[in-house]
Amino acid sequence: MSHDDGLYAPATRAVALGRPERHPGAPVNVPVTFSSTYVADGEVSYARTSNPTWEAVEEVLGSLEGGRALAFASGMGAVAAVVGLVPVGGVVVAPRHVYNGTTGLLDELRAAGALSVRRVEAEDVSGTLAACEGADLLLIESPSNPMMELADVPAVVRGLRERYAEARPVVAADNTFATPLGQQPLTWGVDVVIHSATKYLAGHSDVLLGAAVVSPERPDLLERLHTYRSLRGAIPGPMEAWLVLRGIRTLHLRLERAEASAQVLAGRLVDHPAVERLRYPGFGGMLSIEVAGGVEGAERVCRATRLWTHSTSLGGVESQIERRRRHPLEVETVPENLLRLSVGVEDVEDLWRDLDRALT
Repeated sequence: MSHDDGLYAPATRAVALGRPERHPGAPVNVPVTFSSTYVADGEVSYARTSNPTWEAVEEVLGSLEGGRALAFASGMGAVAAVVGLVPVGGVVVAPRHVYNGTTGLLDELRAAGALSVRRVEAEDVSGTLAACEGADLLLIESPSNPMMELADVPAVVRGLRERYAEARPVVAADNTFATPLGQQPLTWGVDVVIHSATKYLAGHSDVLLGAAVVSPERPDLLERLHTYRSLRGAIPGPMEAWLVLRGIRTLHLRLERAEASAQVLAGRLVDHPAVERLRYPGFGGMLSIEVAGGVEGAERVCRATRLWTHSTSLGGVESQIERRRRHPLEVETVPENLLRLSVGVEDVEDLWRDLDRALT
């Protein structure tokens, strides 16, 4: 089965790609290749350049997104590599609400004079297009973390091409929340897709890994990102890559269950007397709620859950809940009483009873 074989559905490719060649007695899974050194004159000379276990993950994720994938040590490693495409003194356009690690990185680089940052509202297409004049990179996060805002990515990319032609910025989209099963931004004309593979792709809260997937139309960006990864050592370990590959095999099953449960919960939370506002984009397993009682009320809910885990991550098989403004890097426009919920694969009625009890 080839990397670009479009005859199979994404769920099938998630299971079938990244496997060893079939012959009698062959294993069905790729091995974990623990080696820093390779015999001379082969395709790989040193482990900081490539590893067979990474390559299997990259094959699967590249096929699912429709591009060429590179694995990184973490999601922030991938974000840093993409931001590293910006020249010194360049301009980055980014949504006001984006993952706070990305916010922290941009703020640090801006404070050091390495680049300037223009903030836009994720849902404002015309404002985003205007801010991109002379910019080097546009970062998109849709749904946004943790506000669940949706950007009209096709309209933005189309507008950039019409307004700026070849002078348009590189467009990068963080697809961690939606996963490639929810949307494929490269098909809309995005240049690079970013993933924290720690989350839904791995799916079991036991590994750190990131990825950048580059459009087939931008081999220049692929080469630059590969060079960044190699020279800065932003590489994953082979064991981490193998765990993510195993997680991707069940991504479609986990996501289907999480999304179905999230839709049930959203339908009940919207009318709950302790919920002031529900934020759910209509798909996926992530949602946010603003609860009555301000900061104290929100923290009380987190402490009261027994099944939902009070923790700072998402996309695992276990359901997780957190007040995002606990973190110093979270922007002040995120409400103090906002709780981000990552719906797992538990029984939805158990999840509801636990959450309802905590809310009331």
